[in-house]
Amino acid sequence: MEKKYHIITLGCQKNEYDSQLIAALLKSMGYESTGKIEECDILVINTCCIRNKADVKVYGRLGQYRELKSANPDLITIVSGCLAEKDGKSLLSRFSNVSLVVGPRNISRIPELVEYVRRTGKRRCAIGLGNMNFEIMPVLRDRAYAAWIPVTEGCDCRCTYCIVPYVRGAMTSRPSEHIVHEAEEFAASGGVEITLLGQNVNAYGTDIPEYGDFGSILEKINAIDGIKRIRFMSPHPRNFSDAFIEKMASLEKVCPHVHLPLQSGDDTILRRMNRRYGTDEYAHIVDKLRSSINDIAITTDIIAGFPGETEEQFSNTMEFVKRMEFDGAFMFAYSEREGTPAVKINPPVPPQERLDRLNRLIALQNDITFAKHRLYEGREAEVLVETVSKKDSEFLTGKTLRKEVVNFTGPENLVGKLVRVRLAKAYTWGFMGEMV
Repeated sequence: MEKKYHIITLGCQKNEYDSQLIAALLKSMGYESTGKIEECDILVINTCCIRNKADVKVYGRLGQYRELKSANPDLITIVSGCLAEKDGKSLLSRFSNVSLVVGPRNISRIPELVEYVRRTGKRRCAIGLGNMNFEIMPVLRDRAYAAWIPVTEGCDCRCTYCIVPYVRGAMTSRPSEHIVHEAEEFAASGGVEITLLGQNVNAYGTDIPEYGDFGSILEKINAIDGIKRIRFMSPHPRNFSDAFIEKMASLEKVCPHVHLPLQSGDDTILRRMNRRYGTDEYAHIVDKLRSSINDIAITTDIIAGFPGETEEQFSNTMEFVKRMEFDGAFMFAYSEREGTPAVKINPPVPPQERLDRLNRLIALQNDITFAKHRLYEGREAEVLVETVSKKDSEFLTGKTLRKEVVNFTGPENLVGKLVRVRLAKAYTWGFMGEMV
């Protein structure tokens, strides 16, 4: 009888890539993917813990999935990812239906761990932030035309609100030949778009200089035949030099879009966050990007209600957002993460005030985004078609070079292809388009 697995991925693009690694490992063991969770012999929940809401979501799902174990006593449930690293053995004690807890740096051990559970019936916890295993492992991509390719693992920035260094470890650069090899294999299979990943992607090579810097990685990927688009995320402003921006502008396959996390538009709050730049430095990067790269889109991340943030400091963020005119933003209310320095900063902003500030920030940015999108109405754009729309099967969904979402009618066989689309109608979320 065919053995099956089902993977649920929560969180960032790095988790998406890790899930593709896990899928390839399970396939190498003879398991096949199933979209029906009740059919699976192995259930993987690849988790995030960047905010408290992510923890709650995982705990809720694990509670719901107790019934699956009752119906199938041989079911192996694996909790992987950042929450696995953070909570470790407590997940085993809290949820009797969890068989394995596997941290991000132990993914390659999944085959031996699954065999151990099958053989002994015992449960295991494999966590720890030791040396990263950067051997080239198989990847089972869920999209033939687009690939996530990590260039680093972990982060050294130690922003006071962020739990990532505690669950993914110190930044470790991946050997450049491994990155290029994976990109070349992807291109040979017909791939079109590569997104280079790292918690601080443009710090690549600062730990191991002989690997080269991030600009050299972009150059090498840019030279690969078949690749049409190169993206990267997420960079850190303190690693964004003028020389890097000029290098980026010189490479024709690098998309004119940068996601540049801001987090706050107030210098005092930025210092409390340990971001290691001020608003003047950040504004210089934005100005340099816009003067160097034609028609570039700049998006960002912003936290509202960081501990100790006054109304005046939040107003500074609002004014800075108006000044920067971001094309889009991911905006969040501050979420406490135990073990990070920010939880000790006083006074905390009351939860309702955090939400109020967040809502004001979202309203402001939505107005800016819509106004910027309106400027593109009627223009043509190159769109990489990504999928059939989930809301209406007559529509295709894709992204422009500037990473704007476009919905338009067209045949399903265009998925994975580059097409010309007229941006007929602007919305805050993107555009309704018409194929040219």
